[in-house]
Amino acid sequence: MTVGDTPYLVTKAVIPVAGLGTRFLPATKALPKEMLPIVDKPVIQYVVEEAVAAGLVDLLMITGRNKNALENHFDRVAELEQVLASKGDEQKLFKVQESSQLADIHYTRQGDPRGLGHAILRAKSHVGEHSFAVLLGDDIIDSRDSLLDEMLKLHRETGDNIVALMEVPRDQISLYGCASVIESGDSSVKVIDLVEKPAPEAAPSNLAVIGRYVLRHEMFEILQQTQPGRGGEIQLTDALQHAAKHPEIAGGVRGVIFDGRRYDTGDKLDFIKATLKIAVDREDIGPELRDWLKHYTQTI
Repeated sequence: MTVGDTPYLVTKAVIPVAGLGTRFLPATKALPKEMLPIVDKPVIQYVVEEAVAAGLVDLLMITGRNKNALENHFDRVAELEQVLASKGDEQKLFKVQESSQLADIHYTRQGDPRGLGHAILRAKSHVGEHSFAVLLGDDIIDSRDSLLDEMLKLHRETGDNIVALMEVPRDQISLYGCASVIESGDSSVKVIDLVEKPAPEAAPSNLAVIGRYVLRHEMFEILQQTQPGRGGEIQLTDALQHAAKHPEIAGGVRGVIFDGRRYDTGDKLDFIKATLKIAVDREDIGPELRDWLKHYTQTI
């Protein structure tokens, strides 16, 4: 296949959501962490809406135990719709129906929790011989920023695997995969090496890999050969490192450096920050919330 034959037009997205969410216990004892609400909408819906806005309407969620609430959220609830319709509450009825009409969503279980790379491998039969996007469920990219669109465009033009990169403080790089890059002469950078969660003093840069990827289907073969790495898990970072060093196998790796609005919902403090950032920008509650925050911060 060649770039000229347009095999790199992406229509499918994989969303791994099998994590246990232990950092949010006890709230996540019976509720998937992806269903925790940012204001009035669960985290996972922001991610699905981002994929749909970029033209990806065939979605596969890689789930685990205790994730039935995810399927229920994107399914119809006829009884609730009927009650809202009988009350003439069209606004709430639209919001309830919207989540069930967003995309064609499929589900498969990861089984053993063997890492992100292993979770993505579970998508192989669904994806087939097509490129695909991966969106991690605890990263929200603001809908006003076009990160995924830019990544998809770059993939179509180059046929390379694309990762999203973001500059972070050096002392936080150990929380992420870290990329070593060189300029490529366009809006992207060429990734020449990747390290999973390095110590700050050993990190090759402060460019963190955040939760958006566009991958060629050949990455599945690399993942199948990838041995467990950090934490005893099959790491996507390790597979991408191999692709970067052996571009003849699955294409090279390019990075898009993102400097827009990203909301990390991965731990409690960042979740609270994400909620406040999104809430203050909303037209319905933002003005009143901003006034309250100004008053509150003067009292502490």
